[in-house]
Amino acid sequence: MADPGPLHGLTVLDLSSVILGPMAGQYLGDMGADVIKVEGPEGDITRSIGPRRSEGMGSLFMANNRNKRSVVLDLKTKGGQEALGRLAARSDVLLHSIRTSSAAKIGVSYATLSAVNPRLIYCHVSGFADDGPYGGRPAYDDIIQALSGLAMLQKIAAGEPRYVPSIMADKVTAVHAAYAIALALFRRERTGHGQEVVVPMLETMVAFNAHEHLGGAVFEPIVGRMGYEPIRQGMRRPFPTRDGYLCLLPYTDAHWKSFFALVDRPDLAADPAYATMRGRQADIGPVYAEMGRQVEMRSNAEWKAMLDGTDIPNAVLNDLEDLLDDPHLVATGFWELREDPGEGVLRLPANPIHMPASPPSIRLLPPRLGQHTAEVLRENGFEETEIDLLTSTII
Repeated sequence: MADPGPLHGLTVLDLSSVILGPMAGQYLGDMGADVIKVEGPEGDITRSIGPRRSEGMGSLFMANNRNKRSVVLDLKTKGGQEALGRLAARSDVLLHSIRTSSAAKIGVSYATLSAVNPRLIYCHVSGFADDGPYGGRPAYDDIIQALSGLAMLQKIAAGEPRYVPSIMADKVTAVHAAYAIALALFRRERTGHGQEVVVPMLETMVAFNAHEHLGGAVFEPIVGRMGYEPIRQGMRRPFPTRDGYLCLLPYTDAHWKSFFALVDRPDLAADPAYATMRGRQADIGPVYAEMGRQVEMRSNAEWKAMLDGTDIPNAVLNDLEDLLDDPHLVATGFWELREDPGEGVLRLPANPIHMPASPPSIRLLPPRLGQHTAEVLRENGFEETEIDLLTSTII
């Protein structure tokens, strides 16, 4: 019998919307948790974003809300707040992305919910930590990219500040949130106590960028400018070939020695400025310029023939559409096709984590708005009259 996942038996209330929180909740669902997505009567805004076959099931929602059951509660009403409190009393995790002041007004504060369930792991994903001057300000991915330095770094390639064409801050913070919740659950197993977990986007992204870009500011006083030089100089990029683009990244001294042998440049293999890490770091510009000149002399097929069998990291550039037929992704079964009764065949990316003893899985397809309201309320001890009252006020 297949293992139901490492988080099987745990219940997560996901009150979040858009990308950050829903993605974190989806990770927990992939790992076996029963994730109950609590939505207002209007539903998650992403239900209306992207291509769709039916209203309320936009592609952006579909990509971030599998392995969840949808319950509609109007948390602006006393009945909705009381119902949430009863669900929280029997849950293991509550995840939300509501600003702290607004959450308190609708009964979604840690003080309120931990009073009815001391074992609750309460995770708030926010734009900023509340105790700083930015606390409580609205924040979306663009704002965090701007404040974290990520948008300015794009000036290296674009000549002006730009946003990374990916919802980078939301997605990176989502991974941190799922990680933090898992750690809090692990601690609860040891101590029996729940806790409040706060995962702010700005602090998460500054820490994320600092890994390579803190540079000389690692030291105090500062000993050099911030930024990772190979990236700051704009040298690391896909290089044009005769018929496309090649991503080529010799990194170690052995890689560069192999590369210079491939292109018949023994003189560079003997030059410390090209052949040693210290020499390349002193002035990386000429090194990458020479690599670019060599790359454009051959076609993608010629480079593939030359590089196959070597240990030099390389890849022909994929466009988004190429990913659907990428031979590696196809061979590993990365794309899963599932039949949904209302939406037809759906393509879903597999959870990338490999855990053979307790593998992640796709058990539930993205839910329709309120699809599981009555079901979940019954499971949590609500009488039919209570269910009727709650649902009648939101239809």
